Amino acid sequence: MSRRPMTLKRSLLLAAMMSAAVSVTGCSTVSKLNPFGKDDKNKATASQGQRISVIAFDQKVEAADGLKGVDFFLPEPQAQADWRLPGGSPEQSVEHVAAGKDFEIAWRKGFGQKANRTFHITANPVSAEGKIFVLDGEAKVSALDAVTGETLWRQDLRPARQPGKRGFMGIGGRKDDTKGFGGGVAYADGKLYVSSGFRFVAQLDAATGKENWRQATSTPVHAAPTVVDGRVFVVSTDNELLTFAAADGTPGWTYQALIEPARILGASSPAVSGDTVVAGFASGELVALRTGNGNDLWSEALSRASRTNALSEIRDIAGRPVIYKGDVYAVSHSGVFAATDLRTGQARWTLPVTAITTPWPVGDVVYVVDKAGQVICASRDSGQVHWIRDLNETDKLSKKQKKKLAKRPRIWSSPILASGRLITVSSYGEAVALNPKTGATEKTLKIGAPVLLAPIAVGDKVFVTTDEADLIAIR
Repeated sequence: MSRRPMTLKRSLLLAAMMSAAVSVTGCSTVSKLNPFGKDDKNKATASQGQRISVIAFDQKVEAADGLKGVDFFLPEPQAQADWRLPGGSPEQSVEHVAAGKDFEIAWRKGFGQKANRTFHITANPVSAEGKIFVLDGEAKVSALDAVTGETLWRQDLRPARQPGKRGFMGIGGRKDDTKGFGGGVAYADGKLYVSSGFRFVAQLDAATGKENWRQATSTPVHAAPTVVDGRVFVVSTDNELLTFAAADGTPGWTYQALIEPARILGASSPAVSGDTVVAGFASGELVALRTGNGNDLWSEALSRASRTNALSEIRDIAGRPVIYKGDVYAVSHSGVFAATDLRTGQARWTLPVTAITTPWPVGDVVYVVDKAGQVICASRDSGQVHWIRDLNETDKLSKKQKKKLAKRPRIWSSPILASGRLITVSSYGEAVALNPKTGATEKTLKIGAPVLLAPIAVGDKVFVTTDEADLIAIR
């Protein structure tokens, strides 16, 4: 199957790379949402099957009258010494971190090529050994001191350029890697693992940046790997879950999800708990597999009953699935937010939420930020909603501000709970701290550049990476 390139509006394309919405220009079609062609020769493809929707299209998410003013439990904040994976742990779950108490910028440091029309920054930072590891849009990896921001080492992993040509020679012998942007990083056992849109997964020495091995992939990878128990898990843009031996990069089993002609230009990192790996795909499939051999455990389709326009046909689960206290939390662009029993695959509850962010379960509740900029706080037990806060509310805006917002929507990231505040950042260069019990704004911070990736927290600081390739530390 070949896929044709498309034209995307710059700001919404960037949002799609991380956890945000995609907008298509007037002459484009959703079948072009993935600009990467692929070679399907000798590749097994899962059968299309039948999607069974779990939510009717006309349902809306609303706060429950019975939960107005009802308190709920949140654990006390705990210091986080490292943040080894994009979600902080193999389950992609961290409860409540003690960081960013003053909510002021401590420092900012550049780490490479800022995003442009060709290359985009898609990698959340990770941290270990007192370092913050970041990846720019051109496959340059940097290690920065977590206290001062000093650059400790930098490694350029781009494939060699073709003499006299604009493109790159991919490690698989390809000459069409001009769109090899993005990727992700993960840390395990003194090693840094890098996935790339240039069609490779690599292992570096975390202390020096020395490359130990590199393994080719048949299609680009825009999401970070998950590394646990000697195995690397990563989802490619071809909707395929790939595995590699962490020691030497030897390819392991693979799982091919349903092929989708329309998708968000990115992919989520799998979550692992014990011997189970859970991955979300562009098809809207949430799949649980055995980590050792890839055997199917269960599959759930997060898809609504009816879709009314081109963008609503995108079923992608672009945010990471999160495993927390025996349940899996995931949300799709097709409008389903679900809590699923990890053992049985049975949906405990669903909500009609359209998002491409990662949920944040903690204590008695789970938070999620939808595509419209609403922060939703729901009961983990029942799925009933405690409160909804619209961060893009327009009632108090001037006509000029409303016009600007309509032309260039404000995109909000996945949330993080830190020092008693729920924090999310935006494509307008803002960080907002909300009261986690009520949703009221407690503090707002000007970042000074678009931020499209969720923050992480290490030590006493919250870290964000901007679209300008700056790492910003918030104390």
